[in-house]
Amino acid sequence: MKKSLIALAFGTLALGMAEFAMMGILPYVASDFGISISEAGHLISAYALGVCFGAPVLVLARKKSLKHLLMALVSLIIVGNLCASMAPNYWVMMIGRFISGLPHGAYFGVASIVASKLADKGKSSEAVSIMIAGMTVANLFGVPLGTSLSHLISWRSTFLFVGLWGIIVFYYIWRWVPVVEGLQDIGFKGQFRFLRTPAPWLILGATALGNGGVFCWYSYISPLLTNVSGFSESSMTALMVLAGFGMVVGNLISGRMSDRYTPGRVLMIAQGGICLILLAIFFLSSNPWLSVSLMFLCTAGLFAVSSPEQLLIIRVAPGGEMLGGACIQIAFNFGNAVGAYAGGLAVTNGFQYAALVGVPFAMVGFILAVIFYRRYQVRYEVK
Repeated sequence: MKKSLIALAFGTLALGMAEFAMMGILPYVASDFGISISEAGHLISAYALGVCFGAPVLVLARKKSLKHLLMALVSLIIVGNLCASMAPNYWVMMIGRFISGLPHGAYFGVASIVASKLADKGKSSEAVSIMIAGMTVANLFGVPLGTSLSHLISWRSTFLFVGLWGIIVFYYIWRWVPVVEGLQDIGFKGQFRFLRTPAPWLILGATALGNGGVFCWYSYISPLLTNVSGFSESSMTALMVLAGFGMVVGNLISGRMSDRYTPGRVLMIAQGGICLILLAIFFLSSNPWLSVSLMFLCTAGLFAVSSPEQLLIIRVAPGGEMLGGACIQIAFNFGNAVGAYAGGLAVTNGFQYAALVGVPFAMVGFILAVIFYRRYQVRYEVK
């Protein structure tokens, strides 16, 4: 594996911990600030909104070196997470989460292009999946580590760890990522030209609604497993490791299958599977073993769609690849924000209802993926 791709994956590892660690430590944060779990869930939405605000700034930086952009974005990761770790109250914490989210979409947009440029011929999907792998490793090791640190020390130590890891990421991007050829500058308006066609909107819609459906459930995974499935709080670290392992498996299989069978087909099949799994979670989450099995499958599906979506948006965004790659993360985190909010409304009836609310979101995402595959997949295949 190329060291440059590892450096990029280190960055998504930091972003993954910053984004997903909150799901496992919601009860600790809520208790410390004296708020409800539903109110603490707004900190998930704050991160997602930061993503939505930060990604469009890339159009102003289209002439900058891709490597230097990556280093600037990692600097924001460091600042945002250190701010969150020292937040004296709920509102400062909200600001820290917002800052932490600002570089997320932009980093993925730039890193996707760098990864595809560094990839061997016919391996672009796999290269992008390696870059995204840091996000899945964050859920396999980083998020459980954060949950464990919160249980043993304080939830603040989780964000302090992410901030310090950001310094390491900055160093290795500086050392290992080469200066790759930049994108052709087609002007400010030219960056948005790809949005005139239906194809990118289908991908963005499938991303927002499909992932939003998953986050209706996943945003409240910790209280679901303890209050409905009957697991103890001390077992949450191991369960988060299992959820992260599902993400790793889903991402790596998806990257290989996308190079072999086309990204559009993999996206369509994985998104359809997510709809069925969320429905099963609603009915079967009271059984602890079925609950964790479905959790594994659903987190695998969540990241099985990630690399196809990230690669497809670059292909359908000629001239606006950097903005397109960032827009996927805007869509993903917009779905995250809406999903966390919708799930929060449903949990008053029982935490398993968050999964049921996610089913129609995921179903519409599946329909959009099917439309893209049937109408546009052949047009954007790499010959």
